[in-house]
Amino acid sequence: MIDKLLFYNKNYFDFYKRLKAKEGIKIISITDSLRNFDNASEINEYYQIIDISSLAHINGIQYNSESVFPLFPQKTKFIADNNFKKLFEYELRFCFEEFKELDIVDEFEVIDDQEISGKLKKLEHKKIIDLSNDEISDFTKSFAEKIYGHDKFKADFEELIRNFRVFNKLGEHKVLSIFLMGDSGVGKTEVARAIHKSLKGKEKLAKVNFGNYSSDNSLNSLIGSPRGYIGSDTGELFIRVNDSDTGLILIDEFEKSNATLFNYFLDVLENGKMRSSLSEDIDLNGFIIIFTSNISKEDFPKRISPELRSRFDYKGFFTLLSVKDKKKFVEFRVTDIIKKFNRGYSTELPKEIHNIICNQIKVEQFENMRELNKIIKDTFVKNVMIYTAEGE
Repeated sequence: MIDKLLFYNKNYFDFYKRLKAKEGIKIISITDSLRNFDNASEINEYYQIIDISSLAHINGIQYNSESVFPLFPQKTKFIADNNFKKLFEYELRFCFEEFKELDIVDEFEVIDDQEISGKLKKLEHKKIIDLSNDEISDFTKSFAEKIYGHDKFKADFEELIRNFRVFNKLGEHKVLSIFLMGDSGVGKTEVARAIHKSLKGKEKLAKVNFGNYSSDNSLNSLIGSPRGYIGSDTGELFIRVNDSDTGLILIDEFEKSNATLFNYFLDVLENGKMRSSLSEDIDLNGFIIIFTSNISKEDFPKRISPELRSRFDYKGFFTLLSVKDKKKFVEFRVTDIIKKFNRGYSTELPKEIHNIICNQIKVEQFENMRELNKIIKDTFVKNVMIYTAEGE
C-alpha cells in the first residue's frame, strides 16, 4: 500500500502549483498513466506530483486504481481535490494507508537533500546530556521562548533537565520521561517540537501517534514483525528514531494504545533501550521521551497502570491559554512562517504583511492552539496569494 493521499483545497491549488514550480516540481494528472499503464513507471518521484482527482469521473475506480498504483515509483506523492475525499477514502481504501489534508504551510520546509536510496539514514542524535553549561542556558532560553503560557511547566522543565544531566552522568538515570495531560490543542505536542528545535534538530521529530496502535498486532507494527512474518521488518518506532537527529521521542495519544504496548514502554523506561522483534537495540541513554494524552487528571490513574505511572519522571496537566498568550503565539507563528517562506522560495515578503495577518486573527474566537494554528495558516496563505498575484 502507498503511504498516504493528500487532499487539497481547490481554492489554493493554483498557489500551491506555483510554489511547487519554484522548487522545480511539476503537478501532473494521473490521466496519462490510466491511458497507458507504462507511463506510471516513468514518473520522476522527486520532481513530479500526481493529481488523481480525475479518477472520480471514471467507472471502476477501485479496479483501475489497484492496477495502476503499484506501477508508480515507491516515493511518488499523490494529491487530490478534497471534494472527492469521501469517495476516495472508500474506493481507495486498499491503495492508501492514510488520508490526510494537504498542509501548504508545511510544504514551505523544503527538503534539499532528498533520500534517493531506500536505506535508513544513520544520524547522530543531539542529546540534552551532551550540551555544555553555556549551551544549556541557550537551550532553556530558546525553549521558553517557543512555549506560550504554561509558566509552571517551563520552570519545572528547566529543573528537570538540570537534575537529569547530573544523575545521567552518575549512571542512575538513563531516560527522562514526561507525561503531559490536557484537552486537545492546549500545547502538549508543542513541548516536543520546541525541544527538538531548541536542540537544533534539522531532520523530522521522532513522533508516533498511538491513536493508530490499538489493535492486537500493534506491537509488530511499532517494533517490527518477527522473522518469518509478513510485514515491516523494522517497525515505525525504529524508523522514526533512526530518521531523527535529536535524542527525543514524542508518543502522542498514549492512552489509546493497549496493555502490550504499555508493558513495552515500561521496559524501555526501566532499561533505557528499545528492542526490536529481531532483538536489535537502540540505546536511549540521554533521550527525552514525551508522552501526551487527552485524558483528565482523574482518569490518569484509571487508564495507566501504577507500575508505568511510577516510571514517569514528570506528570503535568495543561490548560487553555490566556488571550495574551494566544496573541504571542500568533505573532511567533506568523514570523516563523514568513521566514520559512522567504527561505524556501528565495523571496522577500513585505514587512507589513506580518502585522496585516496578525490583525486579521481574532484570538478570542479560538479556544485551543490547534484551531488557532489552522486559522494562522489559512490567513497567511490568503494574504500571500494576494501578494504573489499582484507581483506577477
